[in-house]
Amino acid sequence: MIVIVGPTGSGKTGVGIRLAKKLEGEIISADSRAIYKGMDIGTAKPTAKEQEGVVHHGLDLVEPGERFTVADWKVYAEQKICSIQKKGKTAIVVGGTGLYIDALVFDYKFTPEAKENYSDREKMRPEYVVFGIETEKEVLKERLRQRIEKMFSPELYEETRRLVEKYGWENQAMKSDIYEYVYKYLEGEMSLEEAKEKAFFEDVHLAKRQMTWFRRNKEIIWASLENIEEVVLKCIQDEQTK
Repeated sequence: MIVIVGPTGSGKTGVGIRLAKKLEGEIISADSRAIYKGMDIGTAKPTAKEQEGVVHHGLDLVEPGERFTVADWKVYAEQKICSIQKKGKTAIVVGGTGLYIDALVFDYKFTPEAKENYSDREKMRPEYVVFGIETEKEVLKERLRQRIEKMFSPELYEETRRLVEKYGWENQAMKSDIYEYVYKYLEGEMSLEEAKEKAFFEDVHLAKRQMTWFRRNKEIIWASLENIEEVVLKCIQDEQTK
């Protein structure tokens, strides 16, 4: 099974879709924000058009604020992997939530309280190969800034209003995303530029935390955004010729 990881804004979604097309694959999202229904623009969830006909799993699983643990995601992902393989297709896991990825590839065991057991974290399960998108800091920052500029739009404002109206502002799922700054802008608590800047730095800090997490796994194969597809395909070809 192929796993594609990287920080937010690194281009994982596009890479996963292009690989899925080449490998007759289906994508399983490993994004702890994309699981929420209605949180679309603010979580950079791929639209139906952006998915380009590739089947995606792991999106819109629960209502914002509804309990959904890493243990739940692991069970879900393994079930989807099994069903994808039964169809003779390639399962491609794509995401930036490090705990989701590690739970799957290191086969974490969970207690009923969903607390993970890290005792077997030294070696990945042999059926998984993890590829990471490595991006220069300044290049990633520019990508994130452009994404923020694109996100702040009437559509995002409407999405935020709809979420607040339906779930209330105290919903924890919304407080950990761009919605916090959009909401404060709409309420007149921030200027538009201040809201954009806060959201941008939130993404920068998230990307840094994600990379720190992924760097712990020494088995990840790193490549640039420009080269990662070639690296993945060559790895598959080499495996098939063994």
